[in-house]
Amino acid sequence: MSNAVQVHSPGLQALEAQVLGLITEADLVSLTRALVAAGGENPGSTEEVTVEVLKNFCLGAGLEVTMEHVAPGRPNFTAVLPGGNQPGILFLGHSDVVPAGSGWERPPFEPYVRDGRLFGRGSTDMKGGLAAVLIALKALKDAGVKLPGNAALACTVDEEDLGIGIRAYTAAALADSSFSYAACVVAEPTDLETVIACRGDSYIEVKVTGKSAHSGRPSDGRNAIDAAARILMLVREDHTLLQEDLDPMLGAGTWNTGLIQGGSGTSMVASECTLSLDRRLMPDDDAQLILRELLQRIGEAGIDTDGISVEGSVTMEMPGFRTPESHPLVSGAVASLADVGVASAVTGWTAACDGGFIARDLGVPTIVLGPGGLNDQAHQVNESVSIGELVAAARAYALMCLRQMPGRTA
Repeated sequence: MSNAVQVHSPGLQALEAQVLGLITEADLVSLTRALVAAGGENPGSTEEVTVEVLKNFCLGAGLEVTMEHVAPGRPNFTAVLPGGNQPGILFLGHSDVVPAGSGWERPPFEPYVRDGRLFGRGSTDMKGGLAAVLIALKALKDAGVKLPGNAALACTVDEEDLGIGIRAYTAAALADSSFSYAACVVAEPTDLETVIACRGDSYIEVKVTGKSAHSGRPSDGRNAIDAAARILMLVREDHTLLQEDLDPMLGAGTWNTGLIQGGSGTSMVASECTLSLDRRLMPDDDAQLILRELLQRIGEAGIDTDGISVEGSVTMEMPGFRTPESHPLVSGAVASLADVGVASAVTGWTAACDGGFIARDLGVPTIVLGPGGLNDQAHQVNESVSIGELVAAARAYALMCLRQMPGRTA
C-alpha cells in the first residue's frame, strides 16, 4: 500500500483526508519494529521494555501517558488524546507476547521487512495493532483535531497468561469517576474483520485425593488416578453434549484436558491426582457455575466416596462478549474500513481476549478489529504482519475517532 490517501467514499471530509494523509507506511513500520524488538515473552520476561517504547513514542507525540505497575517490571500503560466531555473511544491491547520458541529463519526479536510484510515475534499478536492505534492518535494530534470525547489506548500486561493486567485496569476504571467511554476496539489480529462476538476462557483445576498403598494390594488404598479418569469421562460427555447446540457465530463451549499430574511411583496406589482443564466459555457462561455443576455430577456419579475426595477451583477466567450487529459501533467500523479500501466482514471469534472484561465489568460495547491473522500468524514460527493491513488499520482507527463512534458522524 502506498502512502497516498485513497478516498473511496465521496463523504470523506477534508479533515478526514488530512488526517489520513499523516498516516504513513514508514512511521508504522518504524514503530512496529521498535515494539517487536522490545520483546516481552510471557512467561519468561516482562513487558517493561515494550512499555518504555510506547511511553517514549507517546510523549514525543504529545499524548498524555500514565503507568500502573501491577507486578514488578509489569506496568499497565495508558495513552490519551484528550477530547471534550462526551464519552470517548477506547482502544485496548496488550504488551506481552508468547515465547518465541525455536525454528525461526531469523532471530525472532530482530524484525525485518520482506515482500510487504514485517516479520518478528509479536508482529501480528499484537505489536502491529498497538502501533496502528498510536500512529492514528498521533495523526489526529498533529492535525490539531479536537474530538468530542477522549481517544485512548489502554495496553495491559499478562494477556497471554493469567490476565493480571486487565483485572487491575478494570478495577481502577471502576473506581475512577472520570472513566467515560462509549465504545471499545480491541486491536487484536482479525485480518481487519469486524469481530462482534467472542468466546471466553477459563482454567479449572480439579484435585483428587485418595489413599496410598502398595500396588500388590491395591484394595488397601484408594486410587486418585482411577477416580480422575472417571471424572474425565464426565468432562468428555459434557463436551459432546455442548456440541449439540451450536451458536452460528461462536460454535459452543468446549472442554480440553491440558495437564494431568498424579502418583508417586509405579508400584504405589496413587494418593493424589490433579487435572488442569481448559473450559472455553460462551458470552453468558459463568466459570464458577460450571465448576459447581461439574462437582455436582462427580457427586451424583459416586466418584467422591469410599475414601476419595474431590476439590475444584477456577484459576483463571476471561469472559466472552457479544455486541449486537445493529450497534452503531459495528456499522461505524465497517464504514470506516470501507472508506480506506477494506471490505470488512462481520464475524465472531472462537478465541478469547481482554475485551470481555471491558464489556462485562465496565459495560462498554466492544468489538475486536486489528491487523494480522489470528490463525495463520499469531503464536506461529516466523510470525509476520501485512504492512498494508497496518496502514489500513491505522487509517480506519483514525476515522472512527473522528466520527466518535458510536452514534455520531463527523
